Amino acid sequence: MRLLIAEQDHAIYAQRLSAIRADLQCVAACDSEILEAQAATCEVWLGEPSLLAPLLRQGLRPRWLQSTWAGITPLLADDLPRDYRLSRAVGIFGQVMAEYVLGHMLAHERRLFARLQSQIEQRWDNSLPRSLNGRRVLIVGCGDIGQRVAEFLLPFGVLLRGIASQPRRQVPFSEVTGLESLAEQVGWADYVVNLLPDTPATRDIYDAALLACFRPEALLINSGRGTAVVEADLVAALERQQLAGAVIDVCREEPLPPGHPFWTAPRLLLTGHSSAPTDPALMTELFLDNLARWQNRQALRGEVDFARGY
Repeated sequence: MRLLIAEQDHAIYAQRLSAIRADLQCVAACDSEILEAQAATCEVWLGEPSLLAPLLRQGLRPRWLQSTWAGITPLLADDLPRDYRLSRAVGIFGQVMAEYVLGHMLAHERRLFARLQSQIEQRWDNSLPRSLNGRRVLIVGCGDIGQRVAEFLLPFGVLLRGIASQPRRQVPFSEVTGLESLAEQVGWADYVVNLLPDTPATRDIYDAALLACFRPEALLINSGRGTAVVEADLVAALERQQLAGAVIDVCREEPLPPGHPFWTAPRLLLTGHSSAPTDPALMTELFLDNLARWQNRQALRGEVDFARGY
């Protein structure tokens, strides 16, 4: 079977997969001309949505496409076909995302960036830090990654609530409510961690009205999708000190252009879409598991419902 691999790390994927499955003929590249020339001969595609979407736009398509990203927004454009099976990367980002969230929570409680500024100014800062114990964490998006983040944070004594598309019981959250309760819940939280996918229901939800409900002590961590945040409203809220700060991993336009207000917004930290990089070893394991499922006509892990968008 011929497999098209469209990845910046395509050589790593081709080497790992060929070593495990000798029956796979891997066609691996990140060059658009090579991908376009080879795509029609490959019934299965593996790779980055941003590299594969242009192939679909040209009328090419696989029988099954495995994304190496958790997000598959480029593949959901209105002008792209949907008559193939699509699966997104699941089960491989939880640990690294949880480490990212915890790291920034600890930095906030320990005031690491304020202390660095004090050091630069040669000003002694002996203010006392706080502990995470008892801090209230709202995880907005309680799917695969949100579940893992919650489990990771639990030993630190935090109080956990979640937001999902529908209310439900879900351990270890004390409660999980629907999106309609988001304004009420952000008023409870010390930390709001946005992990929502990009769907029509989740775009622009962090607007001026919602940001006005934040506690002045609260920190927003957005490592979900940039489209969830109305960027001008967040900058204005930070300037008015409606929340303590924001850690922004994802933006509407990436790379962020020079002159964008996020560069100079007060108490806003940009992390350059680095919160949860894809591990080729874990991604290879997921792909091989799904390949066996696809060949046996079984449900795929992370299979996308085009109507829902995830």
